[in-house]
Amino acid sequence: MPLYKTITVNPYTKVYIWKITESEKELSLNIELTNNCQLRVNSMKSELHRRGFLSIRHLMGLAGYVDSDLFYDLAGKPHLKDGNHISITHSYQFTGIIVSQIDEVGIDIEKQRDKIIRIGHKFTTTEAYANIKNAKEIVKKLTIIWGAKESLYKIYATHGLSFINHIYIDDFINIDNTTKGIIRYDGCISEYDISFLEFEEFTCVYAIKKEG
Repeated sequence: MPLYKTITVNPYTKVYIWKITESEKELSLNIELTNNCQLRVNSMKSELHRRGFLSIRHLMGLAGYVDSDLFYDLAGKPHLKDGNHISITHSYQFTGIIVSQIDEVGIDIEKQRDKIIRIGHKFTTTEAYANIKNAKEIVKKLTIIWGAKESLYKIYATHGLSFINHIYIDDFINIDNTTKGIIRYDGCISEYDISFLEFEEFTCVYAIKKEG
């Protein structure tokens, strides 16, 4: 079972990351899907997407859940029937979930790709990376910023929320692997603690909403 990594964020919150190496048939073993989810899997044209979907159900199992424990609201945000919080991500051969008994959480895994340099200005100000000369380091930083904003977006789950106009990420240095985020939208302000890690040219970012 290729559970790639687990992270205990705090006593109530845990991250699970899976590296997909099994076949679709192997991943289907001991996984019971609801009728709706089985139809969803059947409609996926990409085998990697189907394998990713199934691997997420294995991660849920590690967290003590089955497929029927999960449902989505009208905004597409996943929820657990017991009231705990969950967020889900899939990028190529990696999938991940974050589960918390108390806090609203978001997670995102992204492959580090050069093309993010071309679109960086669409989701953050150029000041965020203007002083970096090495292209690879720019890719890494922009991927963290994108992942952070995606994680916050998953928590907030509101149509109309703009990455560049409403979601703000504090500057950071990689050795800390943490930063802060703020969403300012429709007269409301919410704050978030953000952590990130890198592995095999991928970046994982997860966020926790701060209460108060």
